[in-house]
Amino acid sequence: MQVAIALFPRNTALDAIGPYEVLQRVPSIDVVFVGHRRGEVRSDNGMLGLTCDATFDEVSTPDVLVFPGGVGTRTLIEDRHVLDWVRDVHRHTTFTTSVCTGSLVLAAAGLLTGLTAATHWRATELLESLGAMYTPQRVVEHLPQRIITAAGVSSGIDMALRLVELLAGREAAEASQLMIEYDPQPPFQAGDPRTASDQTRELAVEYFRHRS
Repeated sequence: MQVAIALFPRNTALDAIGPYEVLQRVPSIDVVFVGHRRGEVRSDNGMLGLTCDATFDEVSTPDVLVFPGGVGTRTLIEDRHVLDWVRDVHRHTTFTTSVCTGSLVLAAAGLLTGLTAATHWRATELLESLGAMYTPQRVVEHLPQRIITAAGVSSGIDMALRLVELLAGREAAEASQLMIEYDPQPPFQAGDPRTASDQTRELAVEYFRHRS
């Protein structure tokens, strides 16, 4: 079973690597990182490089697509080549998925029109301008449409565990969870804009401005 994880300049690394760490634990799943060209792309802050092993054109019928987010998605929603590839790939996938602002690309490709979807809390208006309906759930499933979207960054791990359950069963998903020792016990309750303080939200927005 082939899972294609898209990479692009100014991606958010955990959006891609979180699902990768979950999915690659299952022996029946092969993961390939795909992009405009083979070779390195840099993360959204430029500090980390990830490697594309294949081009979009070289991977035409993956069983699963995972589209991560990052500042670079703002360019991709205008990239006809990428949007055409996403539409073509979706015709063959078992599931087409996104993490964080990767849902903007799925929406721009027309896959989320009229559907509820998750994205990063800072991108809700842009997502809705592309035809989707934002919901603050961590993972949103539309199984008849073969689409799953996840909220910001770390939620890609949750999405990938659910994806493993759908593809290989609950025992496989739980084994993958145990292998990565995913047992979140955060020291703070600030991981959701609805529970974070006003001061925390303001500081987060300030940090976002420095990265954009």
